[in-house]
Amino acid sequence: MSHSVAGEPPSAGRRAAPLTTAAYSAAEWDLLTDLPGRVLVAAASPGPGRPPRGVAAGLAGLDAVAAGRAFDSDLVRAVVAAIYARHDGTTERDERLTDLVDLLAAARAAARVLRRRADPADSAAYRQWVESVAARVCRAGETTPSPADTRFLDRLGGALDLR
Repeated sequence: MSHSVAGEPPSAGRRAAPLTTAAYSAAEWDLLTDLPGRVLVAAASPGPGRPPRGVAAGLAGLDAVAAGRAFDSDLVRAVVAAIYARHDGTTERDERLTDLVDLLAAARAAARVLRRRADPADSAAYRQWVESVAARVCRAGETTPSPADTRFLDRLGGALDLR
C-alpha cells in the first residue's frame, strides 16, 4: 500500500477533499450546504403577512444561489458546487424546511461554525450570500418587501450575525 506524500497527487481512485471543505466535519458541511436551500424555501413560503410567491420568486432564489459561483470566496464557490453536485432523490416535502424557528437556529449554528473554522472573509461572504438568497426571493416582482418580509430578513440577518 502506498501513501501520498505532501505535494503528490492522491492515490488512484481517491479524491482529496478540497482545502475549503476539509476544515469542516460532515455535519458542519451538511449544515453549510443545506442552509441556502432552506432559506430559499422559507423565503418563498407564504406566512402571516407574507404573500404567496410565484414561480418568479423561486427562480430569483435559484439565480441567487447560482450567483455564488462568481463570488470571490472559495467557501461560497465550494458550497455552490456541492449543492449542484448533490442529488438525494428526495421528493417529499420536509416541514422543517419552512419552520422559521428551525431555520433561524440553523443560521445561528452556521454562523458559529464559520466563526470557529472559516477565514473571516469567507465567513462574511457566505453569510451575506445566504442573506442575499432570501432578499432576492422576497423582492421578486415587488418594488419593496412587505413588513413581514422585512421582519423575516431582519431576523435572518441577526441569526447570521450580520446585524
